[in-house]
Amino acid sequence: MEDPTKPGKNNNSVGKAVAVVTALGMNFAVCAVGGYFLGTWMDKLWFKNGLGIGLGVLIGIAAGILGIVALIKSVVGGNNG
Repeated sequence: MEDPTKPGKNNNSVGKAVAVVTALGMNFAVCAVGGYFLGTWMDKLWFKNGLGIGLGVLIGIAAGILGIVALIKSVVGGNNG
């Protein structure tokens, strides 16, 4: 049986966890900011009163949540539908 307290044995799982948490945060942030820019464009094109920014941010948040769920499913291994 391997000793989990030996140096270098847990580094892979710690690195994986850090990468997943970073990817989750970046995914959500990029989607929210992208939604803001989408909303700004929609405001210039149609609404002109701030409604587009609100809708865009909500769309970005929804996309971020869906991306987070997909990433978690792929990491956990729940890709069976």
